[in-house]
Amino acid sequence: MTKTARQTEPHETELARLVLSLRSQGITEPPVLAAIERTPRHLFTPDLFKERSWEDSALPIACGQTISQPTIVGLMTQALTLEPRARVLEIGTGSGYQTAVLSRLSRLVYTVERYRTLLREAEARFKAMQLTNVITRFGDGGLGWSEQAPFDRILVTAAAPSEPKTLLAQLKPSGVLVAPVGKGPVQKLIRYAGDGEGAFRAEVLCEVRFVPLLDGVAREL
Repeated sequence: MTKTARQTEPHETELARLVLSLRSQGITEPPVLAAIERTPRHLFTPDLFKERSWEDSALPIACGQTISQPTIVGLMTQALTLEPRARVLEIGTGSGYQTAVLSRLSRLVYTVERYRTLLREAEARFKAMQLTNVITRFGDGGLGWSEQAPFDRILVTAAAPSEPKTLLAQLKPSGVLVAPVGKGPVQKLIRYAGDGEGAFRAEVLCEVRFVPLLDGVAREL
């Protein structure tokens, strides 16, 4: 297979290896695995790293951000326990890879990004992939999207320094929020599940490494 061909789609063995890796890490829900298999990660990866698109590893993208490791994408997506009619808020669009996975498992995905450059690139990918159930916003993700609240599910792809109370307030009483939480280089991935009456039970899933959730929007040259 030529290098050009490898840049457009994964080799069958690469995809099989990735799925095996995901399964070995506890990602076993068929819809989640299918969504990841159907989402062309190479379209979200910078040219410099195209050859590594289907590795189970995080890769750099513009603005000092990363495209998450597929295992982490799978774990976070599975932890949301998505339903087809769900309205999902994603904080941190990034490359748009996680957004695209979510779009295959829910009715609507609202996604917020603080880097205008990243958002424009992601929007172009969504258009090319004909993902019509993704709604984007350039803004401060820590503030959520109150005009569209409450959400069935919320996914945060940057590390909140502490419990994300502003975002939890935009979640339905029976909803689920998944976010990395912590101030250091290693954070805890936490699943907040609503009891239906306004209280949320926090469950630590694993340790992760995410860029921090910053206030405001980014100033880009």
